[in-house]
Amino acid sequence: MRPTEEAANRMHLARLIEPLAMKEGISPSPVEGVQLMRRNTSSPRAPIVYEPNIIIVAQGKKRVYLGDQVHVYDPCNYLVLSVPLPLECETEATPEEPLLGVSVKVDPAVLGELLMETEDIMDVSATVPSIYSTPLTGELADAALRLLECMHSRMDSRILGGQIVREITYRVLCGDQGGTLRALGARHGHFSRIAGILRRMHAEYRETFDVESLAKEVNMSVSAFHHNFKAITSTSPMQYLKSIRLHKARMMMVHDGLNAGTAAYEVGYGSASQFSREFKRFFGAGPADEAAKIRTTAESVSA
Repeated sequence: MRPTEEAANRMHLARLIEPLAMKEGISPSPVEGVQLMRRNTSSPRAPIVYEPNIIIVAQGKKRVYLGDQVHVYDPCNYLVLSVPLPLECETEATPEEPLLGVSVKVDPAVLGELLMETEDIMDVSATVPSIYSTPLTGELADAALRLLECMHSRMDSRILGGQIVREITYRVLCGDQGGTLRALGARHGHFSRIAGILRRMHAEYRETFDVESLAKEVNMSVSAFHHNFKAITSTSPMQYLKSIRLHKARMMMVHDGLNAGTAAYEVGYGSASQFSREFKRFFGAGPADEAAKIRTTAESVSA
């Protein structure tokens, strides 16, 4: 696309998103697997968990940090995550120009179908990245526009939405940085097997895991499992589990009104004092203070 066309598309995307995402934060959409994002002010770097998604930003800018990696996504670059990842994120936005974006869930089943239909036989390894940002192509921007346009009609959302989501996944899969999604769709590769473990830990965070059993489950030695796990997440299995538990506990305190002791128990901690120490080390504030801060911010936004 020419620069003028790119600018026009970005403005059009923002105009389509704004009436669908009136409230700050993440909003559901009429299309399954698609969410809308809005942030009215900048926010400093802070821990967060990202789900596997393709994220296209129409306005504003975000940076995410994974270990020593920094990924920027904005109206010129989209972000892809193939596995659930605890990250750190910061946002650039203003009330006059809020951050506006759309996220499309990465569905391993759809990836598998697309790989079969395209007869993709590319060899992939566990060294492909689990997260990346890359320039937004004209084809992907056009598909995102059509997706947002159909959301303004209930019938179009139901009939056309799923087809356009599939097209967006296909465009990313075939792009220059599509190796991550190809690796996820290749069921017998190292990346896909570790991704399965991550999804399980993300869903069953209350359970007790040990590295030896996890390695055996994916038919790897303990050393190979550690190596492949860290290559994908930039952390160890137990640190990953701890991050997921702490994030889940914070959400329970904020949204469900649980106290720190109850939240600690609900996410699998046997010791409330250990939970409080690790929570403060991770988020920079104690459980009660952090929950109160988030509630106050949410109330000020909605006021």
